[in-house]
Amino acid sequence: RETSVSSLLILTSHFVFDASRRPPSLRDAPGGTLRTEDNAMIVLHGFSYSNYYNIVKHVLLHKGLPFTEDPQYGDAPEYLAISPLGKVPAITTESGEHLSESSVCCDYLEEAYPEQTPLYPGDALGRAKVRQVMKVSELYLELAGRRLIPFSVTDTDVPDIVAKEVTEVLERGIRAMNRLCSFTPYALGSEISLADIYLRYVLGVVDLASSKLNRDFSGEIDGVEGWRTMMADSDVARRVDADREANRSAFFSYLKQRYGM
Repeated sequence: RETSVSSLLILTSHFVFDASRRPPSLRDAPGGTLRTEDNAMIVLHGFSYSNYYNIVKHVLLHKGLPFTEDPQYGDAPEYLAISPLGKVPAITTESGEHLSESSVCCDYLEEAYPEQTPLYPGDALGRAKVRQVMKVSELYLELAGRRLIPFSVTDTDVPDIVAKEVTEVLERGIRAMNRLCSFTPYALGSEISLADIYLRYVLGVVDLASSKLNRDFSGEIDGVEGWRTMMADSDVARRVDADREANRSAFFSYLKQRYGM
């Protein structure tokens, strides 16, 4: 169990997966073919159980951009040509260029397709405020909660020192969200932005931390419950959530195969 937890800490911290050990159901799935010149559209690489993958997928769907999905877990030699660290998600652009890191992918999509349902405000200060919420939610909510994923997957107790450290960081993130976000009705006012999409999928990891530490952390963000209900009530969110659930079995089969859990 300790070995599994240690390995999973590495796995979930860096989103690096060995594609050569993927379950056949994912490796051979339709849509897993990489982009060719005859099929020049955006390709989204990764897997639907990943919250970072789902951030980029939500943006693509929200903006109505045509794309295909390349289902995979990561660091096969050929994938490193797409994502140098073997991380997911990554995208291949319509011109065949590759980008990794979810925030980089989202910024590219916003800048390359600004007229298609924009997710940044038109002014520099407004855009900076959106990025501020994205960065704070990632550093002080998502990355803190992510430390508990291995203990959840292996159904092991969280060491007291880890629980204390995670709790302290989450509390800082919650205080920051309460200062930065209004949820009227969206995180930063009347219009949806990338801050909303980022925060929606970040809070899924916070919920996992809540279940391990027996404390409703996300519920301590003022106004977030009504906002979460609103954010879930869209065709895009329902599509992403359904695809995530459909990938659950394959993802956990992969973990079982790789770590013997």
